[in-house]
Amino acid sequence: MTETIAEQTQTPTIRLRIFGRTDVGRVREHNEDNFLVADLTRRSRTLEDQDRLQTVGERGTVLAVCDGMGGAAAGEVASELAVNIIYEKLAEADPPKDRDELARRLVRAVEAAGLRIYSEAKLDRQHRGMGTTATVAALVDSFLFLSQVGDSRGYILRGDRLVQVTRDQSLVNQLIEAGQLTEEEAENFEHNNIILQALGTADTVQVDLTFVELRRGDTLLMCSDGLSGMVRFDDIRETLLRNPDPADACRVLIEKANNAGGHDNITCIVGRFEGDGLRDVAPEDPQLTYAKYSLPEDPSAEPTPAGRRAGFKDVDQPRIGGEVKDRLTDHGPSKSKVAQTLVGGQMPMLAAGDPSLKGAWQEGPIDDDDNIVLPVDGAPLWVLFAIVVGVFGAIIGLAFFLMRT
Repeated sequence: MTETIAEQTQTPTIRLRIFGRTDVGRVREHNEDNFLVADLTRRSRTLEDQDRLQTVGERGTVLAVCDGMGGAAAGEVASELAVNIIYEKLAEADPPKDRDELARRLVRAVEAAGLRIYSEAKLDRQHRGMGTTATVAALVDSFLFLSQVGDSRGYILRGDRLVQVTRDQSLVNQLIEAGQLTEEEAENFEHNNIILQALGTADTVQVDLTFVELRRGDTLLMCSDGLSGMVRFDDIRETLLRNPDPADACRVLIEKANNAGGHDNITCIVGRFEGDGLRDVAPEDPQLTYAKYSLPEDPSAEPTPAGRRAGFKDVDQPRIGGEVKDRLTDHGPSKSKVAQTLVGGQMPMLAAGDPSLKGAWQEGPIDDDDNIVLPVDGAPLWVLFAIVVGVFGAIIGLAFFLMRT
């Protein structure tokens, strides 16, 4: 996978018909989502008519969906910082020499965005607790790389089959993978909007790097959970099949999410890949699936602070406890996206609304709206689940008590 871009100059071109759209939804007062569609070769990031059909150049193309959180205007600030920094980091460099270099730049750009958001939140009290998901895709040839932090999603439609090619970094997904929750139970799970990571909630993140070897006719969908959480999988698939034009597909998908309630901001990017630079689907092709990309370390370059800790190796889904200090962030549509984060540390401690305890909440997002931080070190998954349920139960009980008195 280290074929150089120079060696690929004789190959035919790849064309991308692309569109993106965002909508505030029917419940939120303002939109905390942001997205990015950029031709890095032309250094263009608009969606004017001439930019909706791109020929992928030597610097490549980058796409991103970011779902902000933090309350007030902080979520908007975090998601906008993320798309701007990711674009600037990828656009400022020379054309990548090979796929590994593009993938490494993609990971570092996401890490740099996370560190910048974290620093800004530390400096400005009004923005404390802000964060954002980030699902970012980049390509220069037939390999599409996707970097993931949070639970915004990437899908590929190939033929009539739709596949989610990213993995949600969420509590509900961990419970499903651990066999403690079924897909049916997950739909009604009370805390199905708690995510494990977000840019800005810590100075480091672990970026989940995956890839897809594209085929002619593949369609990419990237979206925030305002879409994937409101529109059923089969309905998304049918919409993409019936609307081959990306602009039409975005419009219909957002309409469906709003018709289902529009509980959250809704953002989607739809792109269709064509051109002689891509092969047709063949019977012998491996089955399209979620596939991690193992990126070798680059000893010639100084990594970001996040890279020094996490490296650029094949990293599994974030674990609960142990060396990795996971961060569970509640950004559910039923409440303001004020971060509630679970970090590694000592015994669990409930510190809701107690200003005297806020000094002990090291690194966790702090907000004036009764933010809760529960330190956990090496806890089994069922213990984590019990803690989360217990804390939310305690809050509800306290609310009823106060109402009665």
